[in-house]
Order: sequence, then C-alpha cells, then structure tokens
Amino acid sequence: MSTLELVSKNRCFKGEVHKYSHASASTKGKMTFNIFLPDVALSKAEKVPVLYFLSGLTCNEDNMITKAGALPYLSDEKIALVTPDTSPRDSGVPGEDGDWELGLGASFYVDATREPWRHNYNMYSYVQNELQQLVNENFSVDGLRVSVFGHSMGGHGALVLSMRNPGHYKSVSAFAPICHPSRSEWGRKQFAAYLSDDEREWSKYDATELAKVYDGPVLPVLIDQGDADQFYSTKQLLTSHFVVAAESNGRCIALQSNMRPGYDHSYWFIQTFIKDHIAFHAKNLKNIDIM
Repeated sequence: MSTLELVSKNRCFKGEVHKYSHASASTKGKMTFNIFLPDVALSKAEKVPVLYFLSGLTCNEDNMITKAGALPYLSDEKIALVTPDTSPRDSGVPGEDGDWELGLGASFYVDATREPWRHNYNMYSYVQNELQQLVNENFSVDGLRVSVFGHSMGGHGALVLSMRNPGHYKSVSAFAPICHPSRSEWGRKQFAAYLSDDEREWSKYDATELAKVYDGPVLPVLIDQGDADQFYSTKQLLTSHFVVAAESNGRCIALQSNMRPGYDHSYWFIQTFIKDHIAFHAKNLKNIDIM
C-alpha cells in the first residue's frame, strides 16, 4: 500500500480537512483526495463512520468539499467525508484532455478495458478497493460503517458501487445522477470508448440495469432531482428509468426519490438539500431514527 503525502491541512468547524496525494496502483500515477476528520477521529478517541462523495464531469476532489456546505452537518454528526478526484491526471493517455466528456475529469468510475484507457482509467477499483483500504489503514474510521453519494456522473458511480457490492454500503444517495447510461448520450459515448462496442458489457456499470437484478441486503437509496435541470430535460439522466427499476425491486431497494421544482444541475441545488442527505446517511450509518 502506498504512502500518503500530506498536501494541506485546514481547520473547519469541529474537525480538519486534509488533502493527501499518493502513488496509485490502480491508475498507475499520482492521485489526490480530501478527507474531513471530526475531532474525535483526529484524537483517535473514536472510529467514526465514513462517507465517500463522487463528483461529476469536469470536477476534481475539491468541488464538493468546498461548495456543497456539508461540513457543519458532518461535524455535528461526527462522520468523516472523503472526496476523491474524478479521474487520473497526467497519465499521458493520448487525447485524454481533448474532450470534456471523456478522459480527464470524466472517468465514469469504470475500470476501462479498451486501449488506450485500460492501463490508467481504473477508477472503479481505485474508489472501491485502493482508496478505501488507504483510508481505513491511515485514519480513525470504521470500515464497517461506510456510505456513498455523488452528483451527476458521480451519482451514477455511487449507485453502481452500492449495488455491485451488496452489504458494503449502509446507504447510497445521489443528486441528479446519470441513471441509465447505456441508454443516454452521457454513458453510451463513454462506455463505447472505455469498455466495448458490445453493449452487453455495459450493464455492470449501469444503475438501472443493476437495480433490476439487485438481490442483496435491503439498500436504502435517496435521489434528489431538479425539474429545471437542463440535462434532465434533454434526457441525459433518465431518472425515471431507475425509479421504475428500483420500485419494481422494492423487496431489496428502499427508494426515496424527490423531484424538486425549480432546481437545476448546479451546486446551488446540492447546497439546498445536502443537509437532508447527511441526515439520511447518519440514520443508516448509526442505525438511529431522525426527526
């Protein structure tokens, strides 16, 4: 396991935000992530639950932790937050910086199998295995109390991680997730580049297809979608497809889905409802009721 290098440290509410870099075996290069640690984790007085947030297209590890307004709520709940980057950086893959929907900042959280991506673009394994092992080994967090959430492409990633790893995550939530990527332009383009021309290979990274067959422990799911979201109206997200699939599998998926009038795809939307998402995860991570 690689060594963490501290890049920065800042006091924030009742805890600290640390930025680390490390050499990654999954992406064959340097990766960077932020972690918010409540004071009880900093002092090692407690092992705290941990939330992972996956960001959307063009973002990096800083967008959510600086824009979403999550830290006061996480501080009060004594929950750690980890925000990884959205792709490898400086990997030297030809064309990785030529299209904002592919390559840098646009990994779609898959393990690529096609050239020239397959050597570096392995963000599914990075987030699910390498990053979580690093966090569990280096910080006072409880690796058995883990949840995941995300936005847009990251919401897609969060849903996929949770359903492909039954019982690992106590809950999953998403803001405006890409829900059926094998049927939307956001997804088909990337899956063809990263994975295969054979669409049967895409289903393991498709939240709607996974929801149809999920057969693990009951998975609490929260989705918020704005009805003024330009990507919702142009059918890039296909939220309703996931809702139908999840509701048809109600024995295994406990879905709460909200359509929010007037809200778009931005972090203003996320700021508005982040408190609800933190409370949702706190309930499931701590197995307590909330008012």
